[in-house]
Amino acid sequence: MSAVDLTQFHKTFFEESLEGLDAMEAALLALDSGSTDHELVHTIFRAAHSIKGGAATFGFADVAAFTHVAESLLEEVRSERRAVDAGLIDLLLRSVDCMRAMLERTAKGRPAADATSEALRTELTRLVEGVAVAAPAAAKAGDAPVAGWDIRFVALPHLLQTGNEPLRLFRELQQLGRLEVVRAFVSEAAPTDFAVLDPSQCYLGWELRLHGAVARADLDAVFEWLDGDCELAIAALAGAPAEPAVPAPAPAATAAAPMAAPAAGGGGNSEGGSIRVGIDKVDALIDMMGELVITQSMLSDIGANFTLAQLERLREGLAQLERNTRELQDSVMRIRMLPIGSVFNRFPRLVRDLERKLGKQVRLELHGEHTELDKTVLEKIGDPLVHLVRNAIDHGLEMPAQRRAAGKPETGTLALDAHHEGGNIVVRISDDGAGLNRERILAKAVERGLVGPGQQLGDDEVAELIFQPGFSTAAQATDLSGRGVGMDVVRRNVRDLGGSVGVKSVPGQGSVFTIALPLTLAIIDGLVTTVGAERYIVPLISIVESLRLPADAVRRTAGGGEVFRFRDEYLPVIRLHRAFGCADAVTAIERGIVVVVEDEGQRVGLLVDELVGQQQAVIKSLEKHYERVQGVSGATIVSDGSVALIVDVGGVVRLGRRSKAA
Repeated sequence: MSAVDLTQFHKTFFEESLEGLDAMEAALLALDSGSTDHELVHTIFRAAHSIKGGAATFGFADVAAFTHVAESLLEEVRSERRAVDAGLIDLLLRSVDCMRAMLERTAKGRPAADATSEALRTELTRLVEGVAVAAPAAAKAGDAPVAGWDIRFVALPHLLQTGNEPLRLFRELQQLGRLEVVRAFVSEAAPTDFAVLDPSQCYLGWELRLHGAVARADLDAVFEWLDGDCELAIAALAGAPAEPAVPAPAPAATAAAPMAAPAAGGGGNSEGGSIRVGIDKVDALIDMMGELVITQSMLSDIGANFTLAQLERLREGLAQLERNTRELQDSVMRIRMLPIGSVFNRFPRLVRDLERKLGKQVRLELHGEHTELDKTVLEKIGDPLVHLVRNAIDHGLEMPAQRRAAGKPETGTLALDAHHEGGNIVVRISDDGAGLNRERILAKAVERGLVGPGQQLGDDEVAELIFQPGFSTAAQATDLSGRGVGMDVVRRNVRDLGGSVGVKSVPGQGSVFTIALPLTLAIIDGLVTTVGAERYIVPLISIVESLRLPADAVRRTAGGGEVFRFRDEYLPVIRLHRAFGCADAVTAIERGIVVVVEDEGQRVGLLVDELVGQQQAVIKSLEKHYERVQGVSGATIVSDGSVALIVDVGGVVRLGRRSKAA
């Protein structure tokens, strides 16, 4: 009898282990808040025990060894031989982070153990054995300057799209000490075929050496915003006080550790991921398939013996088929729907860590955790929400003394709420802090030339300024904010999901950030247009207005471009027949229709022949079935059975910017 191939179960093990770690973290945070529920301790122990057993079964010896020691410590707590205190909870939370990192490395085929995990395992072992435990070495080393550091920094391909820039990081490092570039190289992620090279992606890595008496905490602050955007290893120079190499950005390890879960479980993207589906959803799908089979059988019978007398029965059968198809579509889409609570669950830990780091008191309120949205949207909304929560605590909520002086409770309130609204899901992040500082925002905007001196702006217009690229009112950069990376990235990421983000703020009372997202990325509402013999679908969420222009409304620019006046501003005209090479299209402005679209605050007018109507479009990947086409985000089949391309509004807006610049 042949041996069973256990590798087929690895993915399930990683997914279940990460879920177990999430449960451990939630229970530890509940204990930290003062709960005396003994079941919480049992939950933590059971999760550790399951991970240890699975790791041992699959031969992941380092993970099993680490978890065994943590389990031994938890057994002392469970049997009430050891009391729960703040120090123990901190140690166990660090252990949860360490196990996440070990699982992630194991899932990628790398050694699970490193210097950090071994040091923490030793600390756990000594505690179990009753040996006095000194303060963690890494923490002490991080406080003391050393003679220098070796840094290996490899950008992940998407790094530039998050608003980060390697040169800016290097300039910050130069402010700490003398920076030496030992080696620059092309990363393994770079494509070998230059034809598919994407200039918006980064495929570079560097080996750097920073000379000087630099504290580890100062070094960590430089890379604070790069969690998940790079591979980073930092080690003290030979001859300097030893500090273990860290394979991931240390300052973000605790706050952003839950974000590693999808990557370790293979669910970081939609390809190769998995979804746990409730049996009720599967039963509904099976029932719907049964109804569809009955309808198909009826139509087949009519087709085999068709006479004009059966015309009415045929109409009824087709109407039934339409209902079945619509219900089947809804059932299938519900399978991809997951509760947003899986994203919300990361914030209690994040808030706890930021409270301690900033010296603030925060009460976190979560509402609507069971609100469901598409798995793809769920995976991509986490980072924007983390940015907003961090900013709310760092910028919005005041210090306890300031709140007392303002007549507020010392503890500030941060609330996250999710609910369905029409065809969208709306997420609100609200705080009862100081609100946006209108005067400081205006002063910074005037300094950067975004607003003219003396120009009068309404509150909504002032609030919009914080979404400008690189905009920050912080007096100095910290490891949490003030580096000019944040709100513009939040808006860009949300718009990439087909959503929108806005803010309302009242001075002294707080701010509310509202994110509106589509329930799914698989289906969009679009406006069907014709350009020559082709059809193009423009996403409705991007459309501002459609209008006809007289011939004299369009002016030519020096570079050969065209602009027209729209609501007190001049917008470039993009002729889609030129952009996409369509023949027999309308060329006279007055005979076509201009569709004004917007992306990241920039507007252009798309010249099309006609508007056909509104339609829901099921998006098919053009890149997967053909190749990447600039200005096109996908394709779909319209009601008459023909193929229509879906316009990438961001791509054509960028074309418009270049045209306007010319």
